[in-house]
Amino acid sequence: MDRLFMALATGFGLGYLPKAPGTWGTLLALPIHYLIVQLPLQGYVTAIAIIIVIAIVAAGSAEKIMDKPDPGSVVIDEVAGMLIAMIAIPAHPLAWLLAFILFRLFDIFKPFPVNFFDQHFHGGLGIVLDDLMAGLYALASLQLLWYLLSRAGLI
Repeated sequence: MDRLFMALATGFGLGYLPKAPGTWGTLLALPIHYLIVQLPLQGYVTAIAIIIVIAIVAAGSAEKIMDKPDPGSVVIDEVAGMLIAMIAIPAHPLAWLLAFILFRLFDIFKPFPVNFFDQHFHGGLGIVLDDLMAGLYALASLQLLWYLLSRAGLI
């Protein structure tokens, strides 16, 4: 079971890549989003909820297995956060790119309350919550930016 938890938590090994494991984990969310966005709305929401639960369990288990708080190789939290950032975005390459950039910025710089969750919650829930908040910030920012760009006739 430990091997399964580690495989899930590390994004099937992407978290072990030498540079920027969080970026690789974020990229893993793109094909997952492509697959689940094809589902009806209820299936899409259910899939995201299941992925979040799996992320919390796998991240918490990996933390215990590795005996290290919030290990850098655990990237399933980035997958969950990026999926939040991509809720209801247009099927347009620019929207996907902006979601990726915005999510990474909020995940790296951790504005309040992202940093609060990062500092005050522990275990699997703590590992995932800050990324979910970063995803919500990215989602809101992208929706506003997309609206402004469309109103300006730029997309």
